[in-house]
Amino acid sequence: MPALPRGRCLSHVDGMTTSLPRRRFFGQTAAVLTGGSLAPAFLSSAAPNDKVAIACIGVGGKGWSDMLEVAPNNEIVAICDIDEDRLAKAAVRFDKAKRFTDWRKLLEMPGIDAVVVSTPDHTHAPATATALSLGKHCYTQKPLTHSIHEARQLALMAAKAGTVTQMGIQHHATRRLKTAVHALRNDAVIGKVREVHAWTDRPINFWKQGIDRPVKSDTPPPTVHWDQWLGVAPERPFVAATYHPFSWRGWWDFGTGVAGDMGCHILDPVVNALELGPPRLVAAEGPKPHAESGPEWCLIHYTFPGTKHTTDTLKVTWYEAGKQPPRELFQAPADWKGSANGILFIGEKGNLFVGFPEMPELFPKAAFADYTWADLPDTNHYEEWAKAIKNSTATSTPFSYSGPLTETVLLGNVAYRSGAAIEWDSAALKVTNVSEANTFLRRDYRKGWEVPGL
Repeated sequence: MPALPRGRCLSHVDGMTTSLPRRRFFGQTAAVLTGGSLAPAFLSSAAPNDKVAIACIGVGGKGWSDMLEVAPNNEIVAICDIDEDRLAKAAVRFDKAKRFTDWRKLLEMPGIDAVVVSTPDHTHAPATATALSLGKHCYTQKPLTHSIHEARQLALMAAKAGTVTQMGIQHHATRRLKTAVHALRNDAVIGKVREVHAWTDRPINFWKQGIDRPVKSDTPPPTVHWDQWLGVAPERPFVAATYHPFSWRGWWDFGTGVAGDMGCHILDPVVNALELGPPRLVAAEGPKPHAESGPEWCLIHYTFPGTKHTTDTLKVTWYEAGKQPPRELFQAPADWKGSANGILFIGEKGNLFVGFPEMPELFPKAAFADYTWADLPDTNHYEEWAKAIKNSTATSTPFSYSGPLTETVLLGNVAYRSGAAIEWDSAALKVTNVSEANTFLRRDYRKGWEVPGL
């Protein structure tokens, strides 16, 4: 068993951005599942400005940029990828880092303070849970997990470990979203919000969905460790240019579709600004559900209990594949260009739009001519995590926040795949009206890849 990182015992538990009811729920649930109070946290004993010893699991694609982002003022001590070509490229940049093709072997290495997980979705929870069990600080890419059960467990495990955690939703740290959140939550500029519309252009021109599983098989390249890529997922043959390195997103066994890819980004400011708890009802529409891959397009309809920032009930609609709310709903000028990815908040006094990457705007324009936007800075999502490790502080998207956010996002997939409007009991982690829907909340891991706690 690898040794715990250097550390001193603190009473810190991460999590600052969730509402009090949600924090209270997770605290009570953690105590129940662990049989008592939370375990002490083991944080790095390094003084401020010391380097954090970081291991990176997944160093190609987004993993490459994640690695480069966390490297400044820290030390990349280990790198892991199932693709030896990608691993070799990373090794040129970080020649002192130890190399692995199996993340389980990497986590046996002593001297690791923190871990970055930038793998396909199905490996997020297994690698992160193992790292948490060893007392490692974790930065895990969105969506936090592949299943709702995993999201709940990681939030509980992070609370028990007391380490510094962050989900990779870097837009959260932008001036753009901070400004929108401040206008909605602090200034209540459009009054109480009664409905929200959020949309994305994916998967168009990014990957294919609604397709059958290939019947052929290919021999994996000698540099690709296919069994390690599959990991906890059900066994299937390698097919060239179909799963690795990118098209895995559209396959249910490995990815979480469009909702998992973009939902954690775009619904983050909705949950954050309005301080939403779990939805109570989720419905979806789209093509007939496919057993193997996500839909070509989908609309997801969430019903949330109201908060102090909303009307008694809040309706949130999610649109995929370029679908958007009706243009007249925006109350925008005729020449307004809109956005391929964005959010429209509809309130008692008017509307607020924020895009990805467009800055927020208020509609109708004349009604808000005198409003002054808050002057808030861009910050670095990665640097925030590393500084929190050094200073024993909290991050802006710890697992206590991003776990519940991921649950909300993935409930859309559950509703779509079950083909019914689902009633959600968050405390019990259960769909109460469609028993078959509960089969999509978790899955068994492949034999030999089981992870304690998941």
